[in-house]
Amino acid sequence: MISKKMENMVANSSAIRAMFEEGNRLAAKYGAENVFDFSLGNPNVPAPEAVKKAMIEILSEEDPIVLHGYTNSNAGYEDVRQAVADSLNERFGTNFASRNITMTVGAAGGLNVILKSLLNPGDEVVVFAPYFGEYRSYTDNYDGVIVEISPDTETFQPKLDEFEKKLSPKTKAVIVNTPNNPTGVVYSEETIQKLAAILEKKQKEFGTEIYLISDEPYRELAYDGVEVPYLTKYYANTVVGYSFSKSLSLPGERIGYLVIPDEVADSEKLNAAANVATRILGFVNAPTLQQKVVKACLNEKTDISYYDRNRETLYNGLKELGFECIKPEGAFYLFVKSPVADEKEFCNTAKKYNILIVPGSSFGCPGYVRMAYCVAYETIVNALPKFAELAREYR
Repeated sequence: MISKKMENMVANSSAIRAMFEEGNRLAAKYGAENVFDFSLGNPNVPAPEAVKKAMIEILSEEDPIVLHGYTNSNAGYEDVRQAVADSLNERFGTNFASRNITMTVGAAGGLNVILKSLLNPGDEVVVFAPYFGEYRSYTDNYDGVIVEISPDTETFQPKLDEFEKKLSPKTKAVIVNTPNNPTGVVYSEETIQKLAAILEKKQKEFGTEIYLISDEPYRELAYDGVEVPYLTKYYANTVVGYSFSKSLSLPGERIGYLVIPDEVADSEKLNAAANVATRILGFVNAPTLQQKVVKACLNEKTDISYYDRNRETLYNGLKELGFECIKPEGAFYLFVKSPVADEKEFCNTAKKYNILIVPGSSFGCPGYVRMAYCVAYETIVNALPKFAELAREYR
């Protein structure tokens, strides 16, 4: 028999993955060109050419025994971590060193590492709905407790009044994700400043440390000149989790990093804990080839103009059909209000037209659906007449 905890996780397995698998089934039945799959945030813009070049050069020039072996530190190669620190310092005016960087198996691996390092059973982790549903599973892995802040469906900025009320002596961490999955909203500097002030106040009130975890896989995907605040500059107890999955279109390579600044409480112990957690969670170290690749490509970016065209086309097309949604400032998702209260029913109806979308309840925000527009432009263009048929069904 599998564990009780896993029984529950299997029963509530990812709706995103389930919809993606349904898309594969429909594509086999009707042809991929006749299926409009907006379920999975899987980048369809190729990695920059420099990534391929770096891989070839590294494989040709590096000693394969060393390259494919374990790293001396579970935190990763010293030179790679220093290069990441230098890049961040140049971009954001920070003062990081290699000791502040732990290379991770993507952002998900990084989140598991930091939560493993921080949480005792019963510790609370605060999240702002709508939020990436795996946060609940990651927290549950270490016997923590998720505390949800309900969504502000007008702006999708955090409800800071409710946030302040729900913080408690048991609060160990707060996770923010900006640009946000699933809304595409960027939390404003004003929002971050107010959030930081609340955290400072509550730390003093409770006599505890509350860690702000900034989950940033979409940092480089921001449109119209929108600035994404770098959170270590606003609150001392901030840890940053980053992934190259989206910025370099490398989701399957599983490479990212954690930043644990010196200003964080017990930073030396926390960095040591992250190093050990990387090992005992079974990662051992982040993929070695990919560490070297991202070091060579820290200044490279995916061409987001492709996503921007998709964003404009899908957003404007759906608005013209009468659907309600906030225009995303970043990432590659639209969060659309369901025309009926039960958004799962709406998702099921959409499947009649071979449109695959994800229910908002998967993100702690029922009544909405998420659409990932990291798809071929032609998919969006060809889907809009089907969305029109879907809209007519609800008029």
